[in-house]
Amino acid sequence: MLGHKVRHCTATVVAMPWIQAEGNVATGDHIGRQADSGIVELDAVVPAEFSGIRVDRAATMLFAERRQSGVSRAEIARWLRDGSLTVDGRTVKPKTPVRGGERLRVRAVRPARFDWIAAQDVAFKVVYEDESLIVVDKPPGLVVHPGAGNADGTLVNGLLRRRPELAKLPRAGLVHRLDKDTSGLLVVAAQPASRAALTSAMAERRIEREYSGVVEGQLIADRRIEANIGRDPNNRLRHRVRSDGRPAVTHIAVRQRFYAHTFVAARLETGRTHQIRVHLASIGHPLVGDRRYGARGVVPPGADPDAITIIRGFRRQALHAARLAFEHPDSGEPMRFESTLPDDMTGLLAAFRGP
Repeated sequence: MLGHKVRHCTATVVAMPWIQAEGNVATGDHIGRQADSGIVELDAVVPAEFSGIRVDRAATMLFAERRQSGVSRAEIARWLRDGSLTVDGRTVKPKTPVRGGERLRVRAVRPARFDWIAAQDVAFKVVYEDESLIVVDKPPGLVVHPGAGNADGTLVNGLLRRRPELAKLPRAGLVHRLDKDTSGLLVVAAQPASRAALTSAMAERRIEREYSGVVEGQLIADRRIEANIGRDPNNRLRHRVRSDGRPAVTHIAVRQRFYAHTFVAARLETGRTHQIRVHLASIGHPLVGDRRYGARGVVPPGADPDAITIIRGFRRQALHAARLAFEHPDSGEPMRFESTLPDDMTGLLAAFRGP
């Protein structure tokens, strides 16, 4: 029932219409239509303030970042290479600078890749729902949206089972994401107006997100980590701190110290890919279980065999999206949600505390 707390959901195949994005191209807004497969048509006029930047960066800002349109940077690079993305009707190299006032036009065929329209039975918990939004408590191991290696069976497919009309929204109403092995809260828009409002709130840092995590080593004090993040050129599955990356800020608060580990709260000021994981690893305190970012399976001296098994057998990053707060996009009412730690993280903390 909408407007009430509900406990579980599962997810009728619906047809995905063209996703319309209409605006004033003179101000850099784009007009286009696209779906996850088929023809992609996008148009934009480069704003004057973009003068001097590379055309690939300008196209990314107009088509991929500003509208969360489902277009990726990799697609933009490919379209520039194959001539599907033109500047005033001409093909150009990605490094070509723009002056402002040029028309960028995409006419491309996107091959069918992932299933963003299939409604499927997927187990997850809904903690709040009304006509405008859904707040989900995602279990660990559930992928948020279709992508490489996960063509379907994702949270998006489950949401479409519950609310088929989400197929009409860009990216099925997703406002933000969680990594596959991160558990906890995320908000999904259910109407065009609420999606616009929540997307703006996210961009303006008016959505509060706090995570609970367990790291290797003892953190001595609370700290603010400010370090740019970008993709690791040596491993496309990783990100890392790099001077030419995008600005990122994470606030870390110590909740409880153990002999060789620390229970922390992490508050996001920005929202980069793998941000908390990268920032904690960069200061020498990777999340327990996060082998991609350097976790070593540290065990405290004198730990009993059961505790050793739990610690070394923890196979995901020990990270949980515990708190979420924002203003309701329709009423402006403050909305606050909390999620208790999942059983695996509760068991991990118990192993540190001992019998």
